Amino acid sequence: MRRSIRWILGFAAFILTSFLIYNLLYLGTIFPNIYVAGINLGGMKPEVAALALAEKIKVPEGLKLTTSSQSFDLATDDIDLKYDFVSSTQRAYDLTRTGNILFDFAKRIKLLFSPQTLGLTTRINEEDLNKIISVISGQISVDPAAPSAKLVNGNLVIEKGQKGTEVDSNLLRAKIGEALAFAKETDIQIPTREVGQTLTDKEAEEFGFRAEKYIGKTLILNFEFSTYKITGNDILKLINPKGGFDDESIKEKAYNIAKEINREPQNPKFAFEGGKVTEFLPAKDGVELDNDKFKEILIQNLTSLFEAEAKSLSFEIPVVRTPPETTTDKVNDLGIKELIGRGTSRFRGSIPSRVYNIQLASSRLNGILIKPGDTFSFNNALGDVSQFTGYQQAYVIREGKTILGDGGGVCQVSTTFFRAVLNAGLPISERQAHAYRVGYYEQDSPPGLDATVYGPSPDLKIKNDTPAHILIQAKADTKNYSLVFELYGTSDGRVATTSKPITADVVKPGEDLYIDDPTLPAGTTKQTEHRANGAKVTFNYLVQRGGETIYKKTFISNYRPWQAVYLRGTGPI
Repeated sequence: MRRSIRWILGFAAFILTSFLIYNLLYLGTIFPNIYVAGINLGGMKPEVAALALAEKIKVPEGLKLTTSSQSFDLATDDIDLKYDFVSSTQRAYDLTRTGNILFDFAKRIKLLFSPQTLGLTTRINEEDLNKIISVISGQISVDPAAPSAKLVNGNLVIEKGQKGTEVDSNLLRAKIGEALAFAKETDIQIPTREVGQTLTDKEAEEFGFRAEKYIGKTLILNFEFSTYKITGNDILKLINPKGGFDDESIKEKAYNIAKEINREPQNPKFAFEGGKVTEFLPAKDGVELDNDKFKEILIQNLTSLFEAEAKSLSFEIPVVRTPPETTTDKVNDLGIKELIGRGTSRFRGSIPSRVYNIQLASSRLNGILIKPGDTFSFNNALGDVSQFTGYQQAYVIREGKTILGDGGGVCQVSTTFFRAVLNAGLPISERQAHAYRVGYYEQDSPPGLDATVYGPSPDLKIKNDTPAHILIQAKADTKNYSLVFELYGTSDGRVATTSKPITADVVKPGEDLYIDDPTLPAGTTKQTEHRANGAKVTFNYLVQRGGETIYKKTFISNYRPWQAVYLRGTGPI
């Protein structure tokens, strides 16, 4: 027993003595079997090892990055490659000198049986390397084609999708770093991976069935006086090919809606001068789209539209409102505190002089006040319409013809004002429709909602039977070819409704008429009139307050058929 104990103690003493001799032997030097970039630095002092690396390591000129069909040369000069030999040898020296005695002991023993190789400490321009990797990725990567449902020439087309390829930039960067750390001029296989998703035949069939349910259907999103429609390919884009609805497409839709409606709170402004309001801003709540609720309501309506026979569904866009510091009625004593009516129209396709006249006429009505009890005459308020008052020549309807005349486009203004009055529920004592249906007035409206004026008659006359002044605000957007009239005052609780216009007694126009014109070169034609069906259009206008009818009227528009007329040149070429 005593002999066994003495043997164990002797063996322990031998091991301890050997370890002490081993550590003393490599005091101040790198322990054996430690390599840097393939060079054995064991037994060397760090400063000697650094000189050895500097002497033996050759900086590689470049690397070749390859795929099965492409190759790219990466020159080390392009990324400013430099080796830090001092830092490299210091890492080798510190490898077994962490300060943890047990860990360092185990590490030093392991090195006797298992050599360890370290890489060189490299210094490169990371920004330049990332740019090079980005360029290579752009040339190699193939974008995936996502599964989709689209209407092409009225037919539903289902695409199963196609997977793409992208470079694994992080792994490529690691491979380049490893090659440079070991000073290797070598070929590196560029790592890639598949991206995107595709549909199986069964999934494509189910996707097509769901998409079919939305063809010809529309979602209508309402906010204040604006509407946003989602239909056709826009609605198909919201469907997730794998089931449910596509979250990213819904986020994109929410983002686009938010850009349209989000606004900061607006404090009111009111400047009154010479019987006219020269500066006006109504108080407006700040508005921010409620993204979570929008997504929830949109999905609910998409689900309902899928199941419903109805061709359209509508909902109010959910928003979070922030009130302004001041309300409109606090900045004036005329009773003007809120929006009571709004009318819009579009005039895309108008010639420049017509656009100019629309902007001029609307600006001259902007800021006009209508006193309580007064009857407003559009012609009187607008004044003389001629070249002497700044108007340009544009096409007007006169004596059964469309001709160039001063102020062409003014009827766009009277039509839009007429629509605002209808929306406000004000009595209309005089209004006359155009001689024929004009395309401008049906760009965003059914027929029958137009009003023609020409001083002194026909005129458009309305009465302010509200308890406060009415302020007219007009804005012509010449970039988007739209016109808006807003009427501000005090609501007395009235609600106006206009029935859907009914078109009857449709009469087709006669054959196109060609008239010889010696002022035009022979072989040329110029259209002066456009075809329009004749028709009788009727709609009912009803204004109620507290369930009681306070005003009603039936508007009848008798439009003549209008043949196309062309001038045919007979003059010299």
